[in-house]
Amino acid sequence: MDISTSDAAWKNVECNWLVVGVTESPDLSGPLGELDTALSGTISRLIEAGDLKGKLAELLPLHDAPGVAADRVLFVGLGKSDELTRARFEKAAMSAVRKVSSKADTSAAICLLGSGIGAVSSSVAAETAATAIVVGSQGQDSLKAEPGHFPLAAASIVVSDGDQSETAAAVERGTILGESINLTRDLVNLPPEIIYPESFAKRAQAVAAELGLKVEVLGQSDLEAEKMGALLAVSQGSSSDRGPRVVSVSYAGAGEDAPTLAIVGKGVTFDSGGLSLKTSDGMITMKCDMAGAATALGAVAAIARLKLPVNVVGYMGLVENMVSATSYKLGDILTARNGVTIEVQNTDAEGRLVLADVLNYAVDKGADKIVDLATLTGACVVALGEEVTGAFTNDQEWCDTITTAAATAGENIWQMPMFDHFGDLLKSDVADCRNIGGRWGGAISAAKFLEKFVEKTPWVHLDIAGPSFASSNSSHREGGSTGCMVRTLVEAAASLAE
Repeated sequence: MDISTSDAAWKNVECNWLVVGVTESPDLSGPLGELDTALSGTISRLIEAGDLKGKLAELLPLHDAPGVAADRVLFVGLGKSDELTRARFEKAAMSAVRKVSSKADTSAAICLLGSGIGAVSSSVAAETAATAIVVGSQGQDSLKAEPGHFPLAAASIVVSDGDQSETAAAVERGTILGESINLTRDLVNLPPEIIYPESFAKRAQAVAAELGLKVEVLGQSDLEAEKMGALLAVSQGSSSDRGPRVVSVSYAGAGEDAPTLAIVGKGVTFDSGGLSLKTSDGMITMKCDMAGAATALGAVAAIARLKLPVNVVGYMGLVENMVSATSYKLGDILTARNGVTIEVQNTDAEGRLVLADVLNYAVDKGADKIVDLATLTGACVVALGEEVTGAFTNDQEWCDTITTAAATAGENIWQMPMFDHFGDLLKSDVADCRNIGGRWGGAISAAKFLEKFVEKTPWVHLDIAGPSFASSNSSHREGGSTGCMVRTLVEAAASLAE
């Protein structure tokens, strides 16, 4: 999407919707005051009547706006100016974009104050607004005859003063982030008859070809040669029809001697639970169980398009976990790529088995730092809710880098403990370990399982089971895939480049 920038007076911007942010107790001077004058004092009257309160993400459309070039004006609340953060601004911008993108062939302009508001600078606001325009105008209903949202026919971001070149750069970055988030959302939202290991791999190859990136795809025989016994076991139930793939996409933005960041994603394109079969309610959204792999691809694409001076490889472990006569069974003992034997006590604890081999593969390929993403455990959702990603690590400095990146990106992460006694829950009488650790602390014991396969490499595991998929629509967010953590990974990569 092409998003333009402008420093025109707000009243002179021609578009279908002029989107104007208003704080609580706004200062009616500068551009907002000029707009009020052009509207013959309408803004002042709305505030005095209590109709325009400026509450966060509150929308007030003005369908008749004589005196300005725009057809209509949409006021969106920003809340209290001293409480405004990037995340709050994004919520407001997304709410506004979702409102104005409900019809096709619509043009919109988002008006920003050049000096920014509160802790949100003008450039951060421009970047965030651009991302909101791209993401907020695309729904999860691409297969419906009549979608609920449409990409804007024309979009612009109007900054009243400030460096226009800086604004343009911020808008370009925000657009790239939005398009990369939408890549992740597309992959997750499409149904499992469209996205399965082979088709996901082809999509990754297409993205790599478009961006000039190196790509490698390992199929069944390659994975057998790599001795990925844990991953292959999960895929057994559908290997004859939809066999497994491991995809790596490499971006070399720094020198050969520079360190390499590995982004590893769980890609279970559909999870029935295997022989530990899920209920229908538990299975209905399991097309989203490949969100980790989709996020890895989206993040690498963004990092490459932004031309960050860093070396990054995205690794995607792709399988279906299905039921058939060849499905792996409870009581099976698997041998992972690094030789660790694993007693299977639940075939629905499959994501960690996939990640085990791919993490070890990334280590052997020379990763200097690793972050993995997975819709791994319901236990993490129980602990942190649906809006927060759980972080687990073997290296505090690296985890601090990731959590700082998340704070900068406006995404929510909370670090969880990794005490040794959680590893004791994985002890087995018949193998080196088992694949579940019991009922309590399930997200942590899952992370302790993964830790066995990263050796001493600095590693952060992000459990995105909650925030990666929204169960329903809201005013500021589309249901389905959210594309969470793409921006965090980009910020983390940027910090490594620095």
